[in-house]
Amino acid sequence: MGAARIRQHDFAVKGEVASGFGPVREVLEESFARGEEWGASLCVAHAGRVVVDLWGGVRDRERQIPWTADTLSTGFSSTKGMVALCFLMLADRGLLDYDAPVAKYWPEFAQRGKSEVTVRCLLNHRAGLIGVAEPITLDLIETRPERVAEILAEQLPSWTPDTNQGYHGVTYGLYAQELFKRITGESLGAFLRREISEPLGADVYLGLPQELESRVAKNYAATTRERIFHIVPQLLLTTNEGRVFRQVVSGGDAARAFAHPAELGPSGIDNFNTRRVHALELPWANALMSARGLCRVYSALALGGAVDGVRLVQRETIGPVLERQSWSAEDRVLRKPLGWSQGFLKEELGMFSPNQSSFGHPGAGGALGWCDPESQLAIGYLPNKMAYHIRSPRARRLCRTIYECLEARARP
Repeated sequence: MGAARIRQHDFAVKGEVASGFGPVREVLEESFARGEEWGASLCVAHAGRVVVDLWGGVRDRERQIPWTADTLSTGFSSTKGMVALCFLMLADRGLLDYDAPVAKYWPEFAQRGKSEVTVRCLLNHRAGLIGVAEPITLDLIETRPERVAEILAEQLPSWTPDTNQGYHGVTYGLYAQELFKRITGESLGAFLRREISEPLGADVYLGLPQELESRVAKNYAATTRERIFHIVPQLLLTTNEGRVFRQVVSGGDAARAFAHPAELGPSGIDNFNTRRVHALELPWANALMSARGLCRVYSALALGGAVDGVRLVQRETIGPVLERQSWSAEDRVLRKPLGWSQGFLKEELGMFSPNQSSFGHPGAGGALGWCDPESQLAIGYLPNKMAYHIRSPRARRLCRTIYECLEARARP
């Protein structure tokens, strides 16, 4: 569609909401009106039924291409939730013991004080493996995965494993991929597509097929104005963002956690728009998904492991994830209270949900995949405009409004 044929209506928020969920549409529309959103989609399911299915804006500003119902967007760290689910399915099938040493499946991992590190410790960001001493590049991941595995196995932990917690922003995915291959003989992306995406009919991909490339939204970095007037001033503030940004500048834990691959660092957002990165499996950041697909996956988890007759895991397998397994009042990398359970994020109460049993994973720019088994609620939210917040105010407003609507519907 050429730019001359575009009408403003093409960018308006479209889709449907169930009775009582109108305020959710209003909140999303307000975010667009304020310029906080350039393109986004939101899907919410309650008790297995979709109650919010909205999209709007542009997936490509330069070419003025509207966002559509089936647009795919980069999930950034919400990718980690899909990885955690893959491991949960292995455990459900008796192929993985979370409390077994990683070295049981990957013997070389035992080097340099890591022989007792368990799978649970690694997936819960407690292994002290927040960065790598030898740079890992996209070229290395693409052409020499065996060398990547050697670098990971040789890495010395930054602290005694299981004595502290720090978000393994990149290395979570690097270690997860090699461990998964050692257990199953296949990649996370192949398993995700065959065992999750295809059975559920969910658009969630780690390693995007070429034929779906035309549906992908372009990611946009924070604007120059936002960097000057919002990001830079944070360095002088006592906010969560300020604490993290100062670490990055000073070379602290946050800098180490996001140093490699350098091509995908803070200044490398455009690289996430390339076919090369779309095709790779980067299990910490590059899953491409639709909001509908992300919501559908979490809907299965919100309902005890199955939705519409498709079962991913048994209900009892999800049970341990409902409890906090790791918690820190100030995570060494993200400098805020948070924790994990078998790779799923457990947030502060009220961040995305009022219920402690809820879990999922957010991503840079505001992306969010979340579920609340207590409320039988699942949320998939995917924007394409980055922001500087550690936890997106846009995502939080949407979540708060979703719960308000749910509570209102439940009143007599």
